[in-house]
Amino acid sequence: MAAAITADIVNFSLLPLGKGKKLVTQISNLLQDYTFEFYRGDSLQIYCKDASAALDLVCKIRATARNMNGIYDVRASIGIGKVNTPIKNINTASGEAFVLSGRAFDQLNAQNLQIISGDEKANISLQLISGFCDYLLKKMTSKQAEVVLKLLEGKTQTVVAEKLMKSQSTINKHAKSANWNEIEKLLALYKKTIIQFKLT
Repeated sequence: MAAAITADIVNFSLLPLGKGKKLVTQISNLLQDYTFEFYRGDSLQIYCKDASAALDLVCKIRATARNMNGIYDVRASIGIGKVNTPIKNINTASGEAFVLSGRAFDQLNAQNLQIISGDEKANISLQLISGFCDYLLKKMTSKQAEVVLKLLEGKTQTVVAEKLMKSQSTINKHAKSANWNEIEKLLALYKKTIIQFKLT
């Protein structure tokens, strides 16, 4: 099974024009290996062939927005299911994953992340994962997000320190205050849930 992600940038209208374009460019760069499209300036839809990679991708997108400034974020819903392939244009893409993603996105209120599949038992775990993950991402500061984004790319704290030209103790401090260990556990639990319920 695949995943469809529906998302929009929170407080996009408050971003100065230059920063808004910069954020869209940064997110687009993250998505260069995926089929995606921005529409209405601040909204986007993404096709993720491998459902197990979807949460990791959403975390990267949200960390990119949080890094811009503490008040910016991305609301996102992940729908996991069958997709009618091949997908030539995201606007005409269809299938269970896109239907579920759109429906979940319309139901987002205080929570900025929702994950849903066609399996009700799997959804119990997915809702817990998305709720906790959202809580951790929502309170992330710009400095914490900068570090978390690099760690999500698979870099070690030593490499992140070199890249950001900061001491390793500073990187470690930001990683701890951002609850990086918990984020890692949630990403692992998400992938385990995908396998357990045969949502691959």
